[in-house]
Amino acid sequence: MSQTFTQSIAVNDASTGGWEKRDTEWMLTLFGTAIGAGVLFLPINAGLGGIWPLILMTVLIGPMTFLAHRGLNRLCLSSKNPQADITETVTEHFGQRAGSLITLGYFASIYPILLIYGIGITNTVSSLMINQLGMEEPNRAILSFVLVAAMVSVMVAGQKTVLKVTNAIVYPLIAVLFGTSLYLIPLWNTAQFEASVSAGDFLKTVFLTIPVLVFAFNHSPAVSSFASTYRKELGNNAEHQTSKTLKRTTMMLVGFTMFFVYSCVLTLSPAELLQAKAANLPILSIFAERTDNQIFAWLAQVVAIVAISSSFFGHYMGTREGLQGMIVNRAKAQGKQVNMKAIDKGIIVFITLSVWAVAYANVSVMGMIESLVAPILAMILFILPVYATHKVPAMAKYRSKANIFTVVMGLIAITGFITSQLI
Repeated sequence: MSQTFTQSIAVNDASTGGWEKRDTEWMLTLFGTAIGAGVLFLPINAGLGGIWPLILMTVLIGPMTFLAHRGLNRLCLSSKNPQADITETVTEHFGQRAGSLITLGYFASIYPILLIYGIGITNTVSSLMINQLGMEEPNRAILSFVLVAAMVSVMVAGQKTVLKVTNAIVYPLIAVLFGTSLYLIPLWNTAQFEASVSAGDFLKTVFLTIPVLVFAFNHSPAVSSFASTYRKELGNNAEHQTSKTLKRTTMMLVGFTMFFVYSCVLTLSPAELLQAKAANLPILSIFAERTDNQIFAWLAQVVAIVAISSSFFGHYMGTREGLQGMIVNRAKAQGKQVNMKAIDKGIIVFITLSVWAVAYANVSVMGMIESLVAPILAMILFILPVYATHKVPAMAKYRSKANIFTVVMGLIAITGFITSQLI
């Protein structure tokens, strides 16, 4: 399968133009969408089963991420209407009823994550103010509203502003991840290699951890806007250049994120990872406690704020499209006129107030919601685009053996998500 991944990359590179500033901006935006605050817990979750399952998952996650997102991107580009987003595209291909159902699933898989980021940014900034800056606990209502309104205002300012802001905040994120990974190298040990693991435990670990990695590397909420932008600029040539951008995004994600994961896992023993899991602390906070180095405590807060902000922007795009698609589909089904400006304003108000309300309430069931929506997300990302190659004439040219791999890994991700909640 890695050979198929390499061959598809070679074909893309051979048939596309050069690399432009636009491509870099979108690559960083997609990277930022994927890397949420969960990256600080990823080494603990992914490394708990030992080094050997982690090595296998590293081999699989690159092809999984690229092929799945490329499939969704191709679906977004397959509409007869060059201006169509994913909600309009699925309605065109699968009909009004199925399109509405898929749009609902798309919205339901992204919007709760946006709510989680509202809670996360409020808690992280509040913790930074109290623990690192020595300030009194801020008024949560005011703090949460200011933070949510600030992030939404960036989205309202337009796509160019979003790309610039995302690019500006992703660079420090990359620097911290890479710098921390290098800093920890002298502390690496062989404890992970010496830990024994049975074949059954090995397979169980891979089965349960693949969903974690799928979720950590997911940048599908921004793919529809990404595909739409390229199609407006490049027309029918958009697929080649978008695939090239997605390929480099995947390489960045695997390179920087997995290097960070390995560096953390090789620094801690299996027993220490278990303690970290029990403490429910981000990995940099664990290092701060072990070394009495408060720089790690600062970095944990900074990375969380930057990562949440960049992911918020990407998930806002998906939430807006999903909500807009549901409203438009319902209006058309009832034969009503659609006022897009009024809908857009209403969506901005709804997202701002709902995210603020949840952030202020500091709802504690968001982890459960995240686990429930993850299978829907995996279904849309892995299964739907492959299904479309057999049902949509414009997608038929993308049938390949690689699709079998994508479906199998998607089914593993879906069943793994569900199983992890039952054990």
